Parts: sequence; structure tokens; C-alpha cells
Amino acid sequence: MSVFTSVARPAILAASRSNRLRHSAERMPVTRDVVGRFVPGETVDDALAAVSALRDSDRLVSVDYLGEDVTDVDAAEATVKAYLHLLDALGARGESRDAAARPLEVSLKLSALGQALPVDGDTIAFGNAHTICRRAQQVGAWVTVDAEDHTTTDSTLSIVRQLRTEFPWLGTVLQAYLKRTEADCAEFAASGARIRLCKGAYDEPASVAYRDAGEVSESYLRCLRTLMAGEGYPMVASHDPAIVTAAGELARKFGRGVAEFEYQMLYGIRDIEQRRLAAEGNHVRVYVPFGTQWYGYFVRRLAERPANLMFFLRALTHRH
Repeated sequence: MSVFTSVARPAILAASRSNRLRHSAERMPVTRDVVGRFVPGETVDDALAAVSALRDSDRLVSVDYLGEDVTDVDAAEATVKAYLHLLDALGARGESRDAAARPLEVSLKLSALGQALPVDGDTIAFGNAHTICRRAQQVGAWVTVDAEDHTTTDSTLSIVRQLRTEFPWLGTVLQAYLKRTEADCAEFAASGARIRLCKGAYDEPASVAYRDAGEVSESYLRCLRTLMAGEGYPMVASHDPAIVTAAGELARKFGRGVAEFEYQMLYGIRDIEQRRLAAEGNHVRVYVPFGTQWYGYFVRRLAERPANLMFFLRALTHRH
């Protein structure tokens, strides 16, 4: 285990939950400048500008309105309205609805739709997600439900199962660092689901998650093999060169063409590699977050890769 993984990463993830640090960061101009590398802006227009640039280079997109852990029904309903506005704006682009992979997608967190509310949280989140899925279907877009910390996994997957009875194209995220994920991959691959497989970005206990980076990568590859061998649509969400290479090899091994899986990367990370993969004819989808609640997302990106943290520290050091 590296020093970054064992010491720096937990500290950074703790910072992502600090309201005091969030307020300080939001007031620092240099922070806002650096955040622009990972978050194109706070408005739908900002997101659409990023979408246009990515589509011009033959990349697919998944747009995420940043917001988590709402504390009342009104806030959850406001999030739904934001997604409906976003979907209408995406639908106005007139993209093809007949492609094997829909070029436009939104990602959403059930915590932003009321999942954690103390009374009927799951029911409220299901209803709100259903409303968003229905609008996505009308405008020809896809929806993928994001993963959050392990305490929400059972609830999230239960809601996804319910939604998929009406919206079989609905995708969800599984996190390879959770020890349960191999079994979840087997279940959802057998049912033909779209699965975004990522390593995981939350600080989880050793009782439920692999803590060693090597073990996480090994789990990822086992899970990816299960997805590639299954009946679903694997979405390989990783910037790790070894995993990107392995994904192509596994796809060929199991007879998958380039239209039968996709690579996914984050906005602002490994842009040259994204373009290379797309130029070779692969499906490459870029996760485009926007909104005012960018702090938690940004700090988790710093925690994921030492290079991201160094980029931020250099910006602070060279501020004039």
C-alpha cells in the first residue's frame, strides 16, 4: 500500500465531508480556477458547451447535476426539476436515438433524490428517479444511477431493479473495491443490464472493502471478466492504463465488438487517451459534472489519483 493510499487519501476524503473546508474552498479564486479542469461550470449552459465540444470529437457523454444528501422533500423535488430541465436541453440537440449506445446520458445519485430522508426515503427516491427516467425516454437519452457509500448499496440496487422492469436500458454503477461486487456483477450481467464498473471513491472500512490498491485492481479485473462474459453492456470506468488495455483484450476474448461495451472517463482527465480510443472506433463516454455543489466531487477526484492532487498543489504554489 502506498503512502498516498494509506495516509493522504483518507485525509483528503475526510476533507470532502468538512463544511468548514468547503466554505473556505468556495471562496478561493484559485480553487475555482482549478476546479474548472474537472467541472466545466455551474449552469446547464456550461454543461451543454462541454457536451458540444465532446460530441464534436465523437465522444459520448454522461452529464451529472452535482448534488447529494438532500435533507427535505422540497430539495429533492428541486433536483428533479433540474434534471428535467437538463434532459430537455439535451434532447433539443436532436441526437440519434437509434445508435447502439445512446450518445446522451445523465447520471444521478439517489441521495440527491431523497433516498436518505427519514420517512419513506426509498419510496420518494424511486418516484423521483422514475420521473427522470420517463423524461429521458421521451427525449432519447439514457440514465445511469451512481453508487455512493456502502451503506446505500442495498437500497440503491433494489430501486434500480424496480426501475429496470419499466426502463430496461437503465444503467447502474458497481464499485470494484466492495467485496460484494463480484456477486452483484454476476446478477446484473445475467439480467442484461448496463453496468458502469468503477474502482470506488469513498473511504470504506476493511470489513466491506479492499483497502490495498493492488487488491482493488485485481477485484476490478475479476468483475470486468464477469461483465464481459455476461449478457449486459459493460461500461469500463477507469483511467488505469492496465485496465483500459485489459478491457480491450477481454472484449476480444468474449467476442464483443466495439459497439458492445464502452470506455468511460471523467471530464478533464486523460483527454488525449479519450480521443485516441474514440479515434480507433471505440465507444468512449465522458462523465461531465456541473452545478454549484462541486466541492465533494472535486475533493474525491483529488483523493483518487496523486497526479490530480499535485496539479492542485502546483496551482496554489504558482498563484500570482
